[in-house]
Amino acid sequence: MSIGDETDPRAYIRLAADLRKQITEGKLPPGSPTPSITTLTQDHGHARQTCAKALRLLVDEGLLIRYPGLGYYVAGTGGDAKPDNPARGTGDGA
Repeated sequence: MSIGDETDPRAYIRLAADLRKQITEGKLPPGSPTPSITTLTQDHGHARQTCAKALRLLVDEGLLIRYPGLGYYVAGTGGDAKPDNPARGTGDGA
């Protein structure tokens, strides 16, 4: 993406540029969750589909990883494991 992404008329490109900037500045470090689609919708005033498209764009770029049911996480260096979510239990079916 280019420097002009912040002024692109497409909302999802601008939102992706904002999240990309937060990642490169370290405000969203590797392994940390991104704001949820609901939070992005409320904070930026965009439709859910727009926010989801911005997140998918960053997944396609390799900056984010999507874990269904858990959300989007900032991609890190090789060997990253799936994030733990204690609220979901141990996952052993017990």
